[in-house]
Amino acid sequence: MAPPSTTAVQEDHVALAEIELCGELMIAASAADEDRLSPDRIDEVLMVTQERSTKADRP
Repeated sequence: MAPPSTTAVQEDHVALAEIELCGELMIAASAADEDRLSPDRIDEVLMVTQERSTKADRP
């Protein structure tokens, strides 16, 4: 059965962005020497380190 044609385009962009981020994590994990990616490495791959530090600086 095909998905309903009423799916919002915005939702498709969100899904594609999530798929891209998962792919980036898989690439980083496959290239890593250790068994798991550290939280810092995950932040680096997902480019959230700067965002977290900016939020921490806000009152």
